[in-house]
Amino acid sequence: MKKVLVDLSSSFLTLIVVMGLVFMGSMASSQTVIADDSDVSYEAAIRGFNGEKFPQVYCMALNVYYEARGSNMADMYAVADVVLNRVDDARFPDTICDVVHDGYRKGRRDCQFSWYCDGKSDNPRDEEAWAKAQSVAWLIVQSGKYRGISEGATNYHAHYVNPRWNRSKRGYSITRLGRIGDHIFYRWN
Repeated sequence: MKKVLVDLSSSFLTLIVVMGLVFMGSMASSQTVIADDSDVSYEAAIRGFNGEKFPQVYCMALNVYYEARGSNMADMYAVADVVLNRVDDARFPDTICDVVHDGYRKGRRDCQFSWYCDGKSDNPRDEEAWAKAQSVAWLIVQSGKYRGISEGATNYHAHYVNPRWNRSKRGYSITRLGRIGDHIFYRWN
């Protein structure tokens, strides 16, 4: 079992949710999710899971895979939650795929999520990590599972980097919310 690092000062409820995720681990695979008003088993939904049938969920799964595949489930859900928070924020694009692809310009590396502009293949290679990423994406997008775990965060970075944007700038302020797994989460004020 992986250890979850939590440093969220604003909510005891978040701590309870994170601890629940740690103990539940990958039990999500036995749950039933609802899609298109009909009950579909998780296994059946994932087998047919592709970018054509579920493009927004597929974009979310790719982002979770490339941003958090080596981290714990709580971190994976928090990364997905940030994407949804951006969709709901007027300062960002209106769809999951547009948020994930935000900043892309051919020949440049200005993407919001660096994996999208790194020039490497976007085809997941680690089947187990890809299945987990799909599970997280499906459950948070289709049923809102663990929605809010990031406490409204719109930004995050790996704990071992210190990007320029994480400091307040003229006219803008950003609040550090805490750390979940390998990432530190922030909210623009």
